[in-house]
Amino acid sequence: MRNAIRLIGLSTLVAASVSCGDVVRQGSSPVYLVIDLLQGVRGAVQPGTPSATLDSDVITNVTSPAPCTTDKPCPTIFGDSGLATLRAPLKDIGATASLSPTSNNEVTISKVHVEFVRTDGRGTPGAATGTIPAGGTLQLGFELVRNVAKQESPLVQLRGSPNIIAAIARVTFYGVDRTGNAIQATGQLSVEFGNFGDF
Repeated sequence: MRNAIRLIGLSTLVAASVSCGDVVRQGSSPVYLVIDLLQGVRGAVQPGTPSATLDSDVITNVTSPAPCTTDKPCPTIFGDSGLATLRAPLKDIGATASLSPTSNNEVTISKVHVEFVRTDGRGTPGAATGTIPAGGTLQLGFELVRNVAKQESPLVQLRGSPNIIAAIARVTFYGVDRTGNAIQATGQLSVEFGNFGDF
């Protein structure tokens, strides 16, 4: 009976260790990914000013170039951008903090996933590429709110409405270091969707 219990316990341990392979692989990088700053940039304003809270305009009345005028503005949709400052510090800084990063510690970001969660309880992904140099930082621009999202429900209904939809954008950056270890980090940004005043 004891041998049977030991055999079952050993089988369970082996199965658990096999299923944890991906988790171990993600955690084996000698660096970790840190989001130092995450901001949104309103697309209708050029050049836009990065902000900790994005006011995402669902429709903008443009008065130029022709045929758009002040008397006959052209309703236009602009996507909104995101801007992140990332770094990849060493996990092990050494006993005397004497370790220095090498080119093996560079991290290339290859994917950005943006998920919107409405703060009122109701509730998409993109691509960006950049490399964080060893011991350095990367400022990475990416598409935060796609143009087409403003043509779909529920944002399209805000064009003629005074309502605002408050949401939180969860942004996850996926990367890989030079030795093939996968790493990721997630940050959050407040976004308010509405038909705001035009500039």
